[in-house]
Amino acid sequence: MAVDIGSVGLWTPSWDWNPDSSEHREAIAELDTLGYGALWLGAAGGDLALVSGLLDASERIVVATGIVNIWTHDAAELAAVHDRLSTAHLDRLLIGVGTSHAPAVEAAGHSYSKPYSKLVSFLDELDAAEPALLPESRVLAALGPRTLALAGERARGAHPYLTTPEHTANAREILGAGPLLAPEQKVVLAANADRARSVAREGVAPYLTLPNYLNNLRRLGFTDADFAEGGSDRLIDAVVAWGDLETVVSRIREHHEAGADHVSLQVLTGEAGLPREQWRRLSGALA
Repeated sequence: MAVDIGSVGLWTPSWDWNPDSSEHREAIAELDTLGYGALWLGAAGGDLALVSGLLDASERIVVATGIVNIWTHDAAELAAVHDRLSTAHLDRLLIGVGTSHAPAVEAAGHSYSKPYSKLVSFLDELDAAEPALLPESRVLAALGPRTLALAGERARGAHPYLTTPEHTANAREILGAGPLLAPEQKVVLAANADRARSVAREGVAPYLTLPNYLNNLRRLGFTDADFAEGGSDRLIDAVVAWGDLETVVSRIREHHEAGADHVSLQVLTGEAGLPREQWRRLSGALA
């Protein structure tokens, strides 16, 4: 049976969490009460050690890997750990895998060659593992048409990152009616435009050096001028929902109306630490 992740979740970088921290154990336990369906972890390790700690500290919420890098982690190991954790925490684990980006892959000593073929081979290895990590237990970090189509064929669906409701509509058309579509959406809860866009640019700028994201944004009509200096106002307003709670909820609704089954919210604050206050406020607005 496919894991139920609900219609809205949260997205955080893996490095934001320390499961040995009492504050962080309290934070993940609180998420059980706030109504979010899933917590997505960016750049998750293939040993799923962090995932395990977060599952142990909570009782209800699903923990999903936004992406496990297929170049730097072993498929058989991932399948084995998934089997152990999914047995211990029934219906609370979803594995996202993806090709990552050339700079990160090459920095780890690998050649970023034929990423699509590498992804297909990794899925073959997950299928062949004993026990297998089956398609209904995995999603693909997918942006472009070919990988989105693969997500519908070889996984439960797709988890696009740094996208817009327009991309969601395009992705749904490619996936068809059945597969899961769970885009990430960045959020800044600030009504002042200058402050909100400043925080948004800080969160978006690192991605504007990565070809996979730039190519996807170009398909959506953005140009090199939009990528300069941390992103144009036009780009920032498109990929980050900033403003009051009503504005953010409206953007979530746009994704759902465009075909998303689930929207994972990445709250940007410009400050260190988990944005627990903002999670509570969003939860109240969504309720």
